[in-house]
Amino acid sequence: MTFTSASDLDAARRPESGATDADAAVAVAHPNIALVKYWGKRDEALFLPVTGSLSMTLDIYPTTTAVRLIDEPADVVVLNGRPAVGEAYTRVARFLDLVRSRAHRTEHAMVVSTNAGPTGAGLASSASGFAALATAAAAAYRLDADDRALSRLARRGSGSASRSIFGGFVVWHAGDGDGTAGDLSSYAEPIGGEALDPALVVAVVDHASKAVSSRDAMRRTVATSPFYRPWADSSEIDLVEMQKAIARQDLPAVGEIAERNALGMHASMLAARPGIRYLSPQSIAVLDAVLALRADGVAAYATIDAGPNVTVLCARADAARVTAALRAVGDFVDPRTAHLGPGATLVPGEDR
Repeated sequence: MTFTSASDLDAARRPESGATDADAAVAVAHPNIALVKYWGKRDEALFLPVTGSLSMTLDIYPTTTAVRLIDEPADVVVLNGRPAVGEAYTRVARFLDLVRSRAHRTEHAMVVSTNAGPTGAGLASSASGFAALATAAAAAYRLDADDRALSRLARRGSGSASRSIFGGFVVWHAGDGDGTAGDLSSYAEPIGGEALDPALVVAVVDHASKAVSSRDAMRRTVATSPFYRPWADSSEIDLVEMQKAIARQDLPAVGEIAERNALGMHASMLAARPGIRYLSPQSIAVLDAVLALRADGVAAYATIDAGPNVTVLCARADAARVTAALRAVGDFVDPRTAHLGPGATLVPGEDR
């Protein structure tokens, strides 16, 4: 695990005068790729989703986050080696306010966080980021929280972060009702399915941050797209069918459901007013390659989060062939293979 520099890590874990090692923590979390998508909130303040979702936590692109309590008038936040400003800073500081409120603490914190993968490019960096932040901040502020409580807490930073608290296949329950009832019932939990042993070949076609954030695109889609409500209704059916397919270890069915769910989500975005288009010509070229693989008898299926990068679900035994086919699309494709990854964890002091 690495930070941008040794001084960043040293500063993040060095106790202030009067502080103790218990006032600092380091956590690692991995991104997840939704196979049944989360797209749309019914409550913006509590991050309550319109529908439930289901994801696969990856074993690549981890986020490492250190939190240390400090005697300063404001929080200090460093993301990927640079001081956070604007909305990036506000999101972290607001999240820390929530942790402080629940822990009945007032100290500010220094946060140093590094993503091993692309940030803001549709590869769930916010999921791993806020899952790591929730885990480290809860420990630093000595907040008593089990995994379910951590999932609910991470949700308040980024909805998909609720799923990255856990490893493997994870379902995020939409919850029932609004307010406190909705908050308490909207959390993620693992559902097993490790015997399916899939691979996800991540086809990165663009490392840049998105021009339209997922949060803004989500709001516009829900508010203006005539296709959104039909997609949300069909997504509830997809979620039920996906859990059944995982339980019976039916990888082609898992792939078919994931691909149709993702394409439906992007169709609803295209129909927003004005339309939102994350898919690029390079994305379409990758999708065409996936269709060609299936025509050749390889059970490969695409899913795309809110960005141009495509991930391809397949059996572990087919991952090398899928990777070769994606590389053949063009030099702009940078494929990397992922498997089922772990949940968020605290790093022991001696390993930091």
